[in-house]
Amino acid sequence: MLRFVLREDQWKRLRGLLPGKDSDPGRSGYDNRLFLEAILWKVRVGAPWRDLPDAFGPWNSVFQRFRRWAKKGVFEQIFNALSGDQDFEYAMIDGTIVRVHQHGMGAKGGLANQAIGRSRGGLTTKIVALVDALGNLTRFVLLPGQRHDSIAAPDLIDGIDMQALLADKGFDNNHLRDLLQETETKVVIPPKADRKQPIACDFAMYRWRHLIENFFCNLKQFRGIATRYDKTDESFAAFIFLRATHLALK
Repeated sequence: MLRFVLREDQWKRLRGLLPGKDSDPGRSGYDNRLFLEAILWKVRVGAPWRDLPDAFGPWNSVFQRFRRWAKKGVFEQIFNALSGDQDFEYAMIDGTIVRVHQHGMGAKGGLANQAIGRSRGGLTTKIVALVDALGNLTRFVLLPGQRHDSIAAPDLIDGIDMQALLADKGFDNNHLRDLLQETETKVVIPPKADRKQPIACDFAMYRWRHLIENFFCNLKQFRGIATRYDKTDESFAAFIFLRATHLALK
C-alpha cells in the first residue's frame, strides 16, 4: 500500500496553483494530485524513475510530465506563491554539500554546467540558501561543490529588505559587508581569525543561526535531495522547490 504525503488541507492550498485546471486551456489535469504524490514519492525515497510504483501510472509518462513542469519553472512558481509572506526581522544564509551519485553524471555540456564539481568528498553539488527569521526558505542557488559559499551571497540577498543577516565566518568578506552596509542591514557574522582589525559580532543574535541548519536537516530527510541522482540542475532544483513547498505547507 502506498504511503502518500499530502494531507487534504495541503492539497486544497495546492490544487489552484497547478497547471491543468478546468479554467486553463488544453487538457485538464484530472490526476494532478496523484502526479504530485508520484514526484514526492520519488524524491522521498530516492528511487530510480523506472521503479515508480504502478499505482502512479506509467513511469515514463510521469517523468516526461515532471520534466515539462521543471523546464517551465512550475515548481518554483508554486513555491513562490506559497511563501510570499515571510518574516525578515532577520535572515540567515549558509550552504550544504550534497554527494552526487554516479547516475547523476552524463548530462550534455559537462558537469560544471550542471552545478557539479569535485571537492574533498568527490563529486558534489552545493546548495546555498537564504531563509527568513522563521527558518523558511526564501531563495537558493546551486553551485559546483568546490565553489565557495560566499559567491552566491550577493544574488541571494539582492532586493531583500531585512534588518539583519546572520551567517558563519565563511561569509566574512569585505564585499558582502559593504553590500549590507549600503542597505543599512545589521551584519551578524563572526570575523575570521586573520582579520587585522577586530569586528564586533552580536553573538546573542547569532544563536538563532541554528534555524538554517534545521532547514537543511528537514530538506535532506528526502533521500533524493540528501544524495543527488539527477543529471540536470534543473531537475534537482525542481525537487528542492517541491520539498520546500511541502515544508511550507506543514
